[in-house]
Amino acid sequence: METLTVLLGLVALATVLGLVWRARTGRIKHTRTDDSTAASEENRISIPGAAPFGSRVTLLQFSTEACAICPTVRTQLSALADEFHDGTGSVVHVDVDVTSRPEIANQFNLLQSPTTFILDGNGVLQARIGGAPKINDLRAELGRMLAPALV
Repeated sequence: METLTVLLGLVALATVLGLVWRARTGRIKHTRTDDSTAASEENRISIPGAAPFGSRVTLLQFSTEACAICPTVRTQLSALADEFHDGTGSVVHVDVDVTSRPEIANQFNLLQSPTTFILDGNGVLQARIGGAPKINDLRAELGRMLAPALV
C-alpha cells in the first residue's frame, strides 16, 4: 500500500511539472530596457557570420542539429517574416545553428532549442521565446512592434 501511495505521488508530481513546463514553453518573455540606453552599442546583439538583421524587427532563431522541431519553427518564422515583408527588409528571420558554436549558447544563456529572440531595428533584444513559439502570439507582437508610433 505504501509503495502504491509513493508511486501515485510521483505520477501526480510528474504530471504537474509537465503541465507547468508545457504552459511556459513558447511564451513571449519581454525584456526590460531603458529607452535612453537601449540603442547603445553594448545592448546590441551581434552574431559573427549571421545573415543581416532587419531594419525594424529580426526574428533570431537559435537551433541545433539534434532539434526535432527546429525545421518546423524555421519554416513558420520565415513565413511570418514574409507575411510582414514590405520590400525593404524591415522584418527578417535569421537562423543560427549553435551545434558547433557553444560560445554563442553560453553568451546568450540558451538552455533549449529552439530559442527565438525578437530584436528591434537597433538589434536590441525586446523579447525571447524558449521552445516552439506560439505563432498567433508572435504575429500580435510583430503587429505591435511595427505599428506606427502614436503622436
